[in-house]
Amino acid sequence: MIGILGCKKDDVKATYNPNVEKYIQLLKGNQYDSINLPAFTYQDIPALLNYRTETQTISDFPKNGISSYYMPNCTLGMYVLWTIESIRAVAINSKSLMMRFPSQNPILAFRNSQELKMAFDNSSQDIAAQAYFDWWNDNTRKDFNQFKNIDPLQKTNYKWH
Repeated sequence: MIGILGCKKDDVKATYNPNVEKYIQLLKGNQYDSINLPAFTYQDIPALLNYRTETQTISDFPKNGISSYYMPNCTLGMYVLWTIESIRAVAINSKSLMMRFPSQNPILAFRNSQELKMAFDNSSQDIAAQAYFDWWNDNTRKDFNQFKNIDPLQKTNYKWH
């Protein structure tokens, strides 16, 4: 409590509701210590998309507390894609939304698999990164409300776990 009271208001805001650049810096430095995702909006998506292909492993990031799957690390790019999905899930008031978490984990699962089969390879991240990039760029001339209901992964073999 003393530590929080000793911080300037701007320092607290930057740590717990950072802009995209600060968020990425904190994630890369394994220093993001909030228990939730930032309250980003669709206006932050272009900046987040710049990091979609990053393969750096991160270990300090908000985790969905109701998931029974322990996830000690993740690639930065996959986490950024999950953050973008969070923005979309909040905007559509998704039934999958838990706090600001769009799914249980920032992991892709195979869409049509009879049992849960997750994808941990770099090619799945590449496919998801391209899907989100195309989803955004194919629709940027439209109002976000016109395409927020479109699942960027719908034409891929993946869904969020």
